[in-house]
Amino acid sequence: MQTHPERDDDGDDDAGIRGIDGIRGIRIGEAVREALRRGAPVLALESTILTHGLPSPRNLEVGLASEQQVRELGVEPATIGVVDGVAVVGLSPDEIERLCTADGVVKASVRDLPIARAKRLDAGTTVAATAWLAHRAGIRVMSTGGLGGVHRGASETFDESADLGTLATTPITLVSAGVKSILDIGATLERLETLNIPVVGYRTDRYPAFYVTDSGFSLDYRIESPAEAADLAHARDELGLPQAVLVANPVEAARQLDPEFHDRVLAEALAAASAQGVVGHDTTPFLLEHVQRATGGASLEVNLEVYRGNVALGAEIARAVAR
Repeated sequence: MQTHPERDDDGDDDAGIRGIDGIRGIRIGEAVREALRRGAPVLALESTILTHGLPSPRNLEVGLASEQQVRELGVEPATIGVVDGVAVVGLSPDEIERLCTADGVVKASVRDLPIARAKRLDAGTTVAATAWLAHRAGIRVMSTGGLGGVHRGASETFDESADLGTLATTPITLVSAGVKSILDIGATLERLETLNIPVVGYRTDRYPAFYVTDSGFSLDYRIESPAEAADLAHARDELGLPQAVLVANPVEAARQLDPEFHDRVLAEALAAASAQGVVGHDTTPFLLEHVQRATGGASLEVNLEVYRGNVALGAEIARAVAR
């Protein structure tokens, strides 16, 4: 089916950025548009793992392979990002390559989207921005690696990921392997409770911590199947609640970082950050890079295992939700 660009009131070609429901500022890829119109399952995928989380050329390989993984499960992938200022739900392979290889690609949360649009920037979208754009487009399920959360020392710095606030007002089902272990997991779980965001373990009673299967914190609820995740999403919708549903999917125990090794490396990373005065938004990339170096790249391989597992589960949940 051929689509035609919409035009602004001033007559300028707006590059087809009007969404399927007339939403300005968002362009929906043709395959995603068709799947949504047919009521077929669609899975949203974030792009900051490609633009800021993985080295080149590994990032492009993972981006294209993840989309193929989703298609093989009978689901349409919708990798989301910003290209030349336009928020795109369902990036083309060429656009994924552009975000993976171009210089000057920024990291965009929800607050950055209008800035990226006005300045015509290329951007990878965070969990928050991806979830928000996916929901605006009508996509109901999303997969990521690890969530943002409350940072250590937040009682003094008030440093908390925008992911949490956005997920409190964005009714999507989000599959992740918990929050990154460099964060204050206990405080993050408290914030999720305060924000009325339901968190369930997928076949586990323990909350995962990205690189490791068990963060040391328990969960009140668990589910055993994609169908149960779909039931939970439908129940949330029936009640008219605005929050996301978080499905915590741990990496397989055999593929996690050795927990004792992980704890030792993390302690070293935190000490290094403190000694060098690293604070604010620079903290997360500093800590993750330190962990990657200290583990000889093993943390990167766990990261990829986490992501592949979440993509697979997200696709199964998307199919169950569509049914």
